[in-house]
Amino acid sequence: MIDAYVATWNETDPARRRAGIARAWAEAGSYRDPLMKSDGHAGVDAMLAGVQGKFPGFVLKRTSKIDHHNGAVRFSWSLGPAAGPSIVEGVDFCALAADGRLASVVGFIDKMPS
Repeated sequence: MIDAYVATWNETDPARRRAGIARAWAEAGSYRDPLMKSDGHAGVDAMLAGVQGKFPGFVLKRTSKIDHHNGAVRFSWSLGPAAGPSIVEGVDFCALAADGRLASVVGFIDKMPS
């Protein structure tokens, strides 16, 4: 599920991105970090399209193992040019819905340009 979630951040084709969101996210899933928030599939899609528009060519990568227990998940990630160093780094904490899809993601940013 987490690798499917990460893939949606990198999918620039709108139809494929929406299909990936439907696979990874519960219908009422929510995303929160210090800079953005979204709710539901349409909200997540709009948020991802906005990030892709602001950072064209950047790639989100999972940089740690996936740690999980009791319906909770955490992992570290980086965002930057595909062939360059990361510009933004952080950790996501996720809660899973009963069907295993994402019910919520709360992101913390550890590194960001000033």
